[in-house]
Amino acid sequence: MTPYLAHINLFPIKSLDGVAVPEAAVLASGALQGDRTYALFDTQGRFIHAKRTAAIHRLRASYSEDLTTVTCAADPLDAASFQLPGDLEALAAWLGQALQQPVTVKTNADLGFPDDTAAAGPTVISTATLETVASWYPGLTLEEVRRRFRSNLEMGGVPPFWEDRLFSASGDPVPFTLGEVVLEGINPCQRCPVPTRDALTGETTPDFQRMFTEQRRATLPPWVAVNRFNHFYRLGVNTVIRQQGGKRLRVGDGVRVG
Repeated sequence: MTPYLAHINLFPIKSLDGVAVPEAAVLASGALQGDRTYALFDTQGRFIHAKRTAAIHRLRASYSEDLTTVTCAADPLDAASFQLPGDLEALAAWLGQALQQPVTVKTNADLGFPDDTAAAGPTVISTATLETVASWYPGLTLEEVRRRFRSNLEMGGVPPFWEDRLFSASGDPVPFTLGEVVLEGINPCQRCPVPTRDALTGETTPDFQRMFTEQRRATLPPWVAVNRFNHFYRLGVNTVIRQQGGKRLRVGDGVRVG
């Protein structure tokens, strides 16, 4: 098998639906342009996200090809379209109605709003990993698991948990190249309550985290750096990209580790 970049997924508004794109530019900060550029905040300045607000799962968002327009839908509200970033106040008002609380939408075009600010590059996983996780749960599909884990870069042509080779026992970064971009793998990504819920309804899958942890431990590759797992509710890899602003990642790019 030949490793390659199979999918690029961006999440223009943090915690809302993502969008698959054929290519993405790297910002000077090492984040991907268009990924988590916008975020929702409450009156106390805290993120409104699915970790604390399960109702956000019931919001649907779709984007224009250039990511400058978002169309939002939520029952019983009518769907509405908003320009990004021109209509942020109107978007916040619509989202406030949908979530039944005051909402402010903020933007950060330089870095976005990553979960891990110390490793703010794209998250990496393999298609085979997502397929394996789906097989652990009756009725879960690859697409549903993809929606739950919300990774940016998905690798094809590799076995399950291939991405676990992108972090080291010592904690030193592991360099790898996608096309023209050099990334550094940092650590296995710690997961939150979001993957335990249906991505479209917010309904919790019974025993999801317990079953995941048991299966993750049982299927951990023998060569993996086990000391990097203080628990086994981890999947995918966090990365950094240093000083490569303007370069682009493209679906089909080859992968080289080292």
